[in-house]
Amino acid sequence: MIKVAFICVHNSCRSQIAEALGRYLAGGLFESYSAGTELKERIDPDAVRLVKKLYGIDMEESQHPKLITELPSVDVVVTMGCNVGCPYLPAKKREDWNLEDPTGGTDDEFIKVIKEIEDNIKKLMKELKKEVC
Repeated sequence: MIKVAFICVHNSCRSQIAEALGRYLAGGLFESYSAGTELKERIDPDAVRLVKKLYGIDMEESQHPKLITELPSVDVVVTMGCNVGCPYLPAKKREDWNLEDPTGGTDDEFIKVIKEIEDNIKKLMKELKKEVC
């Protein structure tokens, strides 16, 4: 199965949301992972609350902040938009989603980013299905 890593510096918000939605939306097509180069103590509580409200997914049950050194070898790396500070991880395919960091923002700002992540995962699924078929 294809392995996709969602990468950001702190692995506490956008990359965690992407891991959760990747598992939820694309679990039959690819395995989702997330990681960063620095760790926060926990996943952003607003991200946890809103993903649970919108999708019924409790990220704290199955996810935690991880370093990129904890990841298996992956086929696809997706960076969240952390610009020059984005960690590097070798892969066959790379994308940057250039997402705003909603940390500390309003629910509307979080929901906008969550929906962008959902849309991007759906696009990635279509691309990967073409490559696999």
